[in-house]
Amino acid sequence: MDAFADWLFVALWVFGVFLTLLPFVPATLVILFGALVHELLVGFRELSLGTWLGLGALALLAMLLDNVAALVGARRYGAGRAGLWGAFLGGVLGLFFGVVGVLVLPFLLAWLFEYLSGRRPEEALRAAWGTLVGLMGGVVAKVLVHLAMGVLVLRAIF
Repeated sequence: MDAFADWLFVALWVFGVFLTLLPFVPATLVILFGALVHELLVGFRELSLGTWLGLGALALLAMLLDNVAALVGARRYGAGRAGLWGAFLGGVLGLFFGVVGVLVLPFLLAWLFEYLSGRRPEEALRAAWGTLVGLMGGVVAKVLVHLAMGVLVLRAIF
């Protein structure tokens, strides 16, 4: 049963890391769920309280990075509230159009919303680019944190 539980965690962790690439999908929770299922299967004897606290801290960090990175990138390039809303709406709509939609629609709608809010086309383009850079930076940071979460658990169970 231990080997099954170990490999089930690995599968859920890898799945969670790949889910990180999709916006608005709770990939962090999938990884935490994988650790919880693992412990249920082995009788809560492999992950210590310290490991659980570390996982919790990393999970909070992942959620924080996701939100802060988009704001920092957008603000750094001059995006306003309109651009952030456009990027958010584009991310939601982009889910229906696959990976290309997830990358293109946030950028296009951030540009459109910035333009409609009174910005010149060049300013709107710079703001949209900043929003996209921030979103992608957040994804990269979350992937790194999710990898760290998996390594933390793997060190405890293998």
